[in-house]
Amino acid sequence: MPIALRYAARSDVGLIRANNQDSGYAGPHLLVIADGMGGHAGGDIASSLAVAELAALDGESIGSQEAQSRLAKALRGANGRLLDRVVADPVLAGMGTTVTAILRAGSRLIVAHIGDSRAYRLRDGEFVQVTSDHTYVQRLVTEGSLTPEEAEHHPQRSVLMRVLTGEHGDEPDLSVSEGRPGDRWLLCSDGLSGVVSAETIADTLAQVADPAAAATRLVQLALRAGGPDNVTVIVADVVDLDQPPSTTPQIVGAAANTDPTRAVPAAVAGEARGRTAGRERDGDTPAGRAAMLTREGGLADRGGRSRADDAERGRLPRRGTGWGWWLFVTAVVVVLLAAGFGGWRWSQGQYFVGEDSGFVAVYRGLPQDVASFQLSSVSERTDIAVEDLPQFTQDRLAERIVVDDRARAEAVVAEMRAQADRGSSP
Repeated sequence: MPIALRYAARSDVGLIRANNQDSGYAGPHLLVIADGMGGHAGGDIASSLAVAELAALDGESIGSQEAQSRLAKALRGANGRLLDRVVADPVLAGMGTTVTAILRAGSRLIVAHIGDSRAYRLRDGEFVQVTSDHTYVQRLVTEGSLTPEEAEHHPQRSVLMRVLTGEHGDEPDLSVSEGRPGDRWLLCSDGLSGVVSAETIADTLAQVADPAAAATRLVQLALRAGGPDNVTVIVADVVDLDQPPSTTPQIVGAAANTDPTRAVPAAVAGEARGRTAGRERDGDTPAGRAAMLTREGGLADRGGRSRADDAERGRLPRRGTGWGWWLFVTAVVVVLLAAGFGGWRWSQGQYFVGEDSGFVAVYRGLPQDVASFQLSSVSERTDIAVEDLPQFTQDRLAERIVVDDRARAEAVVAEMRAQADRGSSP
């Protein structure tokens, strides 16, 4: 039976984060959630790039075999674009993004997944999680070392083992599901699933008939639970052609900005991104929508006015003479010294995992060096020999694995120790 989709997308920056690193796209043939990471190093850029690459798939329906091939190719293209962007702007090193996407192909739905954003399905009252998180804790659950209940409260439950980062080994899972009229699908970032129980999510999807109202309600539930992270949801109903489907693409989150791929994220430039709950845009063609998503923007201050314009109008101090000039120079020096100290203190709260003299090591600081200045130091050198690890892990180490905090660095080290032990087992 021919099917169509009736959908709604919503996104919110949350109550704690300064900017929205989630991106979402919902169209007649394509649904995508991407949760960027990298902090000010470009999580919003990473998710926007991924959504932009996949948006071109939202064209006419195609066969399932061709759809799988196209979706896999688009994800490889998105991964390549992340690498290209980091090469062009080294400050973005360490950025990455999850991707969970559904491409409609006739009556079948092709599901692609990498990371910990999720796809759920509600069918005949049964609510199931279709995707499996690519996290350290989920691996422990799969191995039987941890129960699902224990995993929900594990301190390392957010440690990701696989996302799009531009590396060759960043391969998503692909599966095919039959689309049945009456099914309801939910795609969401962990800003929802991490704070709202599966039971509450299922009840909301079952009780709120309208997709837009259901999506809005889910975002509100995440905010009431504290909103510690960006939250993005897409609710999509599978309908037969006797019912009116949705036809207007919806773009939410970081990808809804006019210039998502600029080199410096808005938060770094001093802007606070507002919430983008339910913002929509139209596009005449899939290619046009993708082009709109990837439009390059400038680095002017708010309102489009450049600092050169301000200087010309006398709003910025000009070079001068006398005591006023020296007081100005002194003030600038004091500010720069304070900013430098603050930046150094901030850098000491950053961690990454790399190699030190042939062994796995946890570093404290930033993975980039500036000129001859090294911005990191070894916090802990382990006894795990790099040569005992699988080649793909060695490659990741060579690029340095950026994590959010020390606990997550230790989780990555624990996983590598397990890999080394498995490799040395007879």
